[in-house]
Amino acid sequence: IAAYAQNGNGKQALELIRQMQLEGMEPDGITFTAILDTCASLSDISEGKESHASIIDTGFESDVVVG
Repeated sequence: IAAYAQNGNGKQALELIRQMQLEGMEPDGITFTAILDTCASLSDISEGKESHASIIDTGFESDVVVG
């Protein structure tokens, strides 16, 4: 996911995240960091807010990497 985002393929990164979640995989702290970086690079406020809410809901806001 981070590789997609870092190479200008943010939309593909977000699609991969959605696919992972549909298959029952939950993001970890590293994945959430990549998601937020992707949202920032795409200037996608809506996705960023949704991801931020997920971070809070899952308790990762206190994670040193994410928070």
